[in-house]
Amino acid sequence: QVQLVESGGGLVQPGGSLSLSCAASGSLFRIIAMGWYRQAPGKQRESVASINSGGGTNYADSVKGRFTISRDNAKNTVYLQMNSLKPEDTAVYYCNIRAYTDYTTWDDYWGQGTQVTVSS
Repeated sequence: QVQLVESGGGLVQPGGSLSLSCAASGSLFRIIAMGWYRQAPGKQRESVASINSGGGTNYADSVKGRFTISRDNAKNTVYLQMNSLKPEDTAVYYCNIRAYTDYTTWDDYWGQGTQVTVSS
């Protein structure tokens, strides 16, 4: 069993900042990659940012230069620092971890989601 617990999120004015974190626990053998997705009302879930085991990162074009993803391997935790937030960033944000639970078995695991609302 793998559990992901997200924290952070909330209501912020345009131009403001928020920080999200997601801690993984349970039967983790090796984490392959960690990332954040978001889903706005009436839209499909989309990838926001990801970070691999080597520290390499990828960002959606819409958040480049504003969001920063990082990870703490010792704590199995991934973070998302969101700056210069815009109303279009409003969505439920989900963390995702792709991990091996033994030498051959890997799967994707999801957090429960946290609401981010950007509004004046």
